[in-house]
Amino acid sequence: MADLPICGVVTSSPPSRVRIIPFQHGLGALDYAVPQGMELQPGDAVEVPLGPRRIIGVVWDADRLHAPDVPAAKLRPVIARLDLPPLAAPLRRLIDWTADYYVASLQSVVRMAWPSVAFLSPREFTEYRLGGPLPKRLTPERAQALEKLEGRQGTARDLARMAGVSDAVIRGLVGAGTLIPEKVPCDASPPVPDPDFAPPALSAEQRGVADHLVAAVNAGQFAPMLLEGVTGSGKTEVYFEAVAEAIRSDGQALVMVPEIALTAPWLARFAARFGCQPLAWHSDLKSSERRAAWTAIADGRARVVVGARSALFLPYANLKTIIVDEAHEASFKQEEGVHYHARDVAVMRGRMEGLPVVLATATPAIETQVLASRGTYRHLHLPGRFGGAELPDVQLVEMTRHPPARGQFLSPPLVAGLEQTLARGEQSLLFLNRRGYAPLTLCRTCGHRIQCPNCTAWMVEHRLSRRLACHHCGHQMPVPDACPECGAADSLAACGPGVERIGEEVRRLFPAARTAIVTSDTITSPARAAALVNAVDAGEVDIIIGTQMVTKGYHFPDLTLVGIVDADLGLSGGDLRAGERCWQQIVQASGRAGRGEKPGRVLIQTHQPTAPLMQALRAGDAQAFFAAEIAARRDLGLPPFGRLAALVISSEDAAAAKAAADTLGDAAPRADGLLVLGPAPAPLAMLRGRHRHRLLVQARRDLPLPAILRDWLGAVPLPSSVRVVVDVDPYSFV
Repeated sequence: MADLPICGVVTSSPPSRVRIIPFQHGLGALDYAVPQGMELQPGDAVEVPLGPRRIIGVVWDADRLHAPDVPAAKLRPVIARLDLPPLAAPLRRLIDWTADYYVASLQSVVRMAWPSVAFLSPREFTEYRLGGPLPKRLTPERAQALEKLEGRQGTARDLARMAGVSDAVIRGLVGAGTLIPEKVPCDASPPVPDPDFAPPALSAEQRGVADHLVAAVNAGQFAPMLLEGVTGSGKTEVYFEAVAEAIRSDGQALVMVPEIALTAPWLARFAARFGCQPLAWHSDLKSSERRAAWTAIADGRARVVVGARSALFLPYANLKTIIVDEAHEASFKQEEGVHYHARDVAVMRGRMEGLPVVLATATPAIETQVLASRGTYRHLHLPGRFGGAELPDVQLVEMTRHPPARGQFLSPPLVAGLEQTLARGEQSLLFLNRRGYAPLTLCRTCGHRIQCPNCTAWMVEHRLSRRLACHHCGHQMPVPDACPECGAADSLAACGPGVERIGEEVRRLFPAARTAIVTSDTITSPARAAALVNAVDAGEVDIIIGTQMVTKGYHFPDLTLVGIVDADLGLSGGDLRAGERCWQQIVQASGRAGRGEKPGRVLIQTHQPTAPLMQALRAGDAQAFFAAEIAARRDLGLPPFGRLAALVISSEDAAAAKAAADTLGDAAPRADGLLVLGPAPAPLAMLRGRHRHRLLVQARRDLPLPAILRDWLGAVPLPSSVRVVVDVDPYSFV
């Protein structure tokens, strides 16, 4: 019987078959029969049979996926529909787009929306904490667990991850009674922020921008906006007004931050404005916390969510706005799994769901600037600091004219600046984007350089932990007493400075000064970040020595001097964004100075004072610098005026990796406006024990690059030992 129109709506019988995306990697879409009495719609989570097993999958739009043509009589039935909120159509379209644009599998993107905790049925978890007697047999692994788990609680798997040991070690401690169980509910509702708890006193300039954001939230339409403001201009307080309006309209707001460990100052400002903390989503949450958070997001009880990249794909019940804080940050680019850029996907989610997206930054990426200049993004600007604070005075220190003392790295002008700042009772920041003590350790006798056994990278000395570490794969080893090549004792020398070495120099120059080292090695959690903020605010720190972690949103009113130890370091990045990234890091670091009533000063140590970048930094002329960068990109057809994609071919077998790369290179597509470079050994030719080769694709913007890449890769069979990673719009060129 034909479908009959009723009140303008066409009704039809429920579908007898559905197309499923299984969550198992390596499986394509599969069709299943719908049992009588079961109603299924796209976006539903289901349990289905696969051979003798039962697996989880999600019903997808059949017209968007290809599946084997199986007769209806041979289809196996769906076992059950899971009691989970379905993935709404706009989120499914975002997942489709992300998988297509970044040449990724649908399974890998769907799993970001439905992480494994979503399928956990219990309303409470059994967690464990230290509280019982010590085990009779204390192995080194058990001793490590006891040390790392003091004061911590979580599931057995959580504790194994926290302690860096196997699940078996944790189970052994449970069996010995050392770890005692605790029942933890996971359905508690998060507090609801009050939009009228403590309204800010905004300047006229801030109020004008805030009104634009509030109007955009109320309009309920797609509106991408660049909120550009100098460091200290009050961007956070301004976009908080958009968050407040989302709460008033019974909706949800997502605030994305580059690194969740650095949110302590932001969280404090949020609590002061709204009376409570927002819901946090990040990889360090315990299983019970992730389950509770995911459920609260999916059913709408979580009104404001702050999170890193992964929070972007969660199934929000009523999302009203997305804020991308520090939108220029390269850490928004995912470098594992699906190589997406969260800034761009956030804009696309706003487009799919019809809501405003705010990109907040003091140093916009070139791609963002170009889109704003074209009118694609609305450009909202805060040109001055809040409360009358002035931008710091910037001076270049030419290192050839003012060389440091032998064996030191701080120039006389910078040492004098630190001395003067200490004498005034004010605080200083030394910025060097290099972790550890020294980037290279070599033998004075034979010249041997200690290299990572798994990567073509030098081992970095970390003197605080007395270890050599690889910053690419994480391999660590004790610092040897003798050269591993020639056996010479006491011949190993640390070459070049890291932040630990700068800290050593500062303590030698100013023994009474109180210092703090701020890196990803020392600030590993929001709690540690909060402790740092409290110590600095209390005047317990005189000199901060840190990497790029110190450039992200910290506000210290008594910090008046910033010293850039090696401004030239960022120019050696070897990629198209090296100059842009160097500018952003130095400007952001410089912006920590003079944010209160006291004037700030910035001293930039450089061997290239006449370089356009350095002159632009001295003059504070961002427009001139970026105009030159944009012109160069346009002339070369580089992003945003062209497209790039990197293909990294790797294998544990060097010959297999090279052969596969050569095969792909021979099959490279040819088209007008398409250039394929390589294959060639990757700059980091071995990583985590895998040999690597790289192809780089440059294309005109009007070419369908993802389709070209899929067709290319689909036409070249490669052995299972070879892995091909596709990185569209790459940020890493190693």
